[in-house]
Amino acid sequence: HKLCNFIEWRGKKIVYKRYASLFFVTLVDVEDNELVTLEKIHHFVEILDKYFGNVCELDIIFNFHKAYYILDELFIGGELQETSKRNVLKCAGAQDDLMEDDLKRETPLNRIKLKV
Repeated sequence: HKLCNFIEWRGKKIVYKRYASLFFVTLVDVEDNELVTLEKIHHFVEILDKYFGNVCELDIIFNFHKAYYILDELFIGGELQETSKRNVLKCAGAQDDLMEDDLKRETPLNRIKLKV
């Protein structure tokens, strides 16, 4: 499967794309267009690249919550909801600001987080 980025499996299709050392894998219905799915993966990776500055596996491992947040901004129920990279990055930046503000506030939970 060196030249093919999709495989039929158990009545579904596995569509995947490799970017450097990262693999992005989706499972779609047999009727779904593989090329559209590859474009969706590429769109997600482009946003991750802009957000993290050339995304790598360590970015995903140590900031998986941010990658999931970006994924949630892009897709709802497996369908692409936001095509604007700028809007997704703006929402991710706003989420970062909220997290920063929350860490600055003095709460019992934050005191515990800061000690760890």
